[in-house]
Amino acid sequence: MAAPDWHYTVSVRSLCEFTAKRGSLDRRFTPSATSLEGQAGQLAVIARRSPGYETELPLEGRHGHLRVRGRADGYEADVNRLEEIKTVRGPVELVPENRRALHWAQLQTYGALIAADRGLAELELALVYVDADTQHETVLRETAPAAALQAAFEARCGQFEAWAAQEAAHRAARDTALATLPFPLGEMRPGQRLLAEAVWRAAGQGRCLLAQAPTGIGKTLGTLYPLLRAMPSQRLDKIGYLTCKGTGRLPALEALQAVRRASPGLPLRVLALVAKEQACEHPGKACHGDACPLAHGFYDRLPAARAEAAAAAWLDPATQRRIALAHGICPYYLGQEMLRWADVVVADVHHAFDPHGQLHGLAQAQGWTLALLVDEAHNLVARTRDMYSGALSLARVREAVAAAPRALQPPLRRLAGELARLASGPAAADYQPLPQLPEPLADALQRANTALGEHVQRHPLEVGAVLEFYFEVLGLQRLLDRLDTHSLCDLQRSAGRAAEAGAPQTLSLLDDEPPVDTGDVRDLLLSVRNIVPAPFLKERFAACRSVTLFSATLGPPDYPRRLLGLPDDAAWIDLPAPFPPEHLSVRVADRLSTRYEHRQASLDPLVDLLAAQFAAHPGNYLAFFSSFDYLEQAAQRLALRHPALPQWRQSRTMGDAARRAFLERFAAGGRGIGFAVLGGAFAEGVDLPGTRLIGAFIATLGLPPVSPLQDQVRERLDALFGPGHGYADLVPGLQKVVQAAGRVLRSVDDRGWVWLLDRRYRRPEVRALLPAWWRL
Repeated sequence: MAAPDWHYTVSVRSLCEFTAKRGSLDRRFTPSATSLEGQAGQLAVIARRSPGYETELPLEGRHGHLRVRGRADGYEADVNRLEEIKTVRGPVELVPENRRALHWAQLQTYGALIAADRGLAELELALVYVDADTQHETVLRETAPAAALQAAFEARCGQFEAWAAQEAAHRAARDTALATLPFPLGEMRPGQRLLAEAVWRAAGQGRCLLAQAPTGIGKTLGTLYPLLRAMPSQRLDKIGYLTCKGTGRLPALEALQAVRRASPGLPLRVLALVAKEQACEHPGKACHGDACPLAHGFYDRLPAARAEAAAAAWLDPATQRRIALAHGICPYYLGQEMLRWADVVVADVHHAFDPHGQLHGLAQAQGWTLALLVDEAHNLVARTRDMYSGALSLARVREAVAAAPRALQPPLRRLAGELARLASGPAAADYQPLPQLPEPLADALQRANTALGEHVQRHPLEVGAVLEFYFEVLGLQRLLDRLDTHSLCDLQRSAGRAAEAGAPQTLSLLDDEPPVDTGDVRDLLLSVRNIVPAPFLKERFAACRSVTLFSATLGPPDYPRRLLGLPDDAAWIDLPAPFPPEHLSVRVADRLSTRYEHRQASLDPLVDLLAAQFAAHPGNYLAFFSSFDYLEQAAQRLALRHPALPQWRQSRTMGDAARRAFLERFAAGGRGIGFAVLGGAFAEGVDLPGTRLIGAFIATLGLPPVSPLQDQVRERLDALFGPGHGYADLVPGLQKVVQAAGRVLRSVDDRGWVWLLDRRYRRPEVRALLPAWWRL
């Protein structure tokens, strides 16, 4: 129960979303505007208004224990008009009715606040929809007395007050409990304490932290625990524990369960988010009340489900599903709703860093004070590069042409034809960087986007191939619109044919142009490849109270700082290993070279070294190679020269069952060598303690293969950061090496061997990027 003097601050948007949404879930895809397009639409409206037009008005009002605040888009005093500006794509009639009702509720609430603030008797309200493409305005108006607006405001506050009282009580109880939260495992390990202190300081100072923390130090609790303790003093609304791989969610949930067990009754809401594909009960159906039974009447049944979920507090995917289905609503969208009311969110990194990330978007809209922990953060550069990259192949366009309805055929055939022209030139290089798209291709891509968007608007319940293709094309177009030095645009031509068997062999671009023969052209891939995510991420780091990136292989510190766009004052800590150095014997094969041109000559001495180590110290080993080809050659040579030595191999396509079977071969006390690819499924995130694994052989430096694309990446990074940094190859390659070697020692009692099978490991620039405690 809330204290008698409780108070609760809520944004206008949150108040209206809680009270004004009714009826069915309506998540039919309608082409929404990006945040940049929204800003452009708003600026276009403002430019048409009178010189005295006021923008971004801060407004605030109180009702009982509630304080309601927000920023109104615009007020034109000379005509006494308050405006709410929404940027959309397509006809206004396609804006779902319940979303439009929400927009009116927001505008009316701002109307009540400004009328009270300025003593207005009445007010004209204008809901302004701006088309993202044409910037044409559609204005819906009504004139409302101040008394009616105030009555509606008080009614909304009355609907929200009971929930607000519950949330205020929860927040007070949560902060009281966390202020004295005991560490759940008794004493901290020495390195774990150093890590926890660094996280605590970063939160207190409002800084970001880069923490290089070796395996075995207890990173999960070493980061979560201090941030939980900091929630009351730093007034944190929410903690996001973000993982770069799906397997990282389980350790975080286990750590939070340990915290709960050590503090029974702890008032802490924990939410684990999963991908929509994993949570969907009716794949293939549109998220709309007319298509999916769990969307029908969603908002009418949501309050009871939300209340039960808030009381449950522990919201792993199974709990979300149980509660949602009991109330007849969608589990995925119940999770999205509970993102607003959870204290700790365990989720993939895309929720904070993707252009459409829900955690970041809501934090900005709601004004949350947010702190993030990013596990296995050495993967964040690659993950965020993917988030801001896109590609489209000629073969993919041809598939879309075959699947598209008749009305979409002309623009899609034109797009395919323009790609085919680029792919079929006799002097066309296999790889070609593009400073910008050729004009005919850019025009064809824009026309295809427009046609696809109009089709999706006319068929909002349609799911399948056309909608998926539209997502791809629209995503690529948006990346091209923001193309700059942070990304490469290029074409890659392959040896494969773009035309599938049985597909049409010619494409007509326009009715009055000759067809293009694509029967024998090579496939072509048009890509926007992000190289430096920093320009997209800087504002996201700046928006958080604190962000801690941690991993066993995070350095050198300038690499994540520069490529991710961390603030200049981001702190760095390199924690000592929890193992005595003598527990890991690290050796370099000085006479071996695993360069591509030396691989055939390397096979005999390489496998003889594996056999000699195994004979001297029998047990389970992992052997890592740069490619499946090299792996298979080495495994075959080992079988030929040392047939008695047990071995098993990672294959090019392994499902979950095959991966489990591979790891099960590493039994305690077992003997043999498992062959795997560096950077693959078994090179990180694999825990084989004790005698399940006693050593690793690493027959590569993890460097990317030589190619024109790799040359372009290096040149772009050199242009941005100067030469000699190794950001394109050596740094990410050796991060993979150290991750693979980290499979060997998993506890302070483990002992093992790591063999670095290349004489280049003796080079100073390579040695500088390896752990200082390794004795080479």
